[in-house]
Amino acid sequence: MKFYTVDVKNITCDVPPSNFSDDALNSLADMIIESGGIIRPLVLKTTGLETYAVVDGYFEYYAAVRAREKNPRQCEMVNAFVISPKNEDEIFKQVAAFRELGSDNKPEVQTPIKTNHSESISQNNDFKLLEKQINDLMSEVAQERQKLYETLKFIESQIPKQITPLDAFNDLSLLELTFRLRTAGFTDKKAVQVAESVEKERKKKNFESLKDVLARVKIASGKKQIKGISGDKMVDIVDSWSRILFI
Repeated sequence: MKFYTVDVKNITCDVPPSNFSDDALNSLADMIIESGGIIRPLVLKTTGLETYAVVDGYFEYYAAVRAREKNPRQCEMVNAFVISPKNEDEIFKQVAAFRELGSDNKPEVQTPIKTNHSESISQNNDFKLLEKQINDLMSEVAQERQKLYETLKFIESQIPKQITPLDAFNDLSLLELTFRLRTAGFTDKKAVQVAESVEKERKKKNFESLKDVLARVKIASGKKQIKGISGDKMVDIVDSWSRILFI
């Protein structure tokens, strides 16, 4: 027997939902949605390729179905133990034993019965205790999920953010831009010249596109002003900077 998360729509059940209180199913379905899952896994057997039938947990199954109807995205899957065919007889014996043990106090099939006042109070107290235990468990689950969320956000904040080449030309310091130009194959001297030209031009106005960078960035070559970055070199820059994670 192995533990899986199974798609609810791939499960069938030979016990009709009419055997259970509609209010009780709705109540448990809401709890499943609020807590993010069911705390008592179903017991299933395989009936085909990724199809299953309920062996135990009929009430929980129909509550999971109701939860999926209310919130399809969150409640698409359900926790379940899937029986291995070679262990099927032993598992069935366990299920039968547990059903027999709990049959006096917790029948799965609900039938109307008359109770006296003291029995009603006792049952009400039992229900309140169970409800408190479920609420406490839901609170613990919510706290753990919040801790996990905060941990993931912290890890995400530690990951260096990659910026676009255009943002690099507009925002990086002279030293950082010079370093990046060297990684794209510029010589030390030309990297400094281009970076200084970029800084001079962006002080006038931010670059609007890489084509704008090509047009406005000039460097001295003798007495002439020539393009600091050619079209082919800009392709090298984009390719190089996309493959390197700068910290």
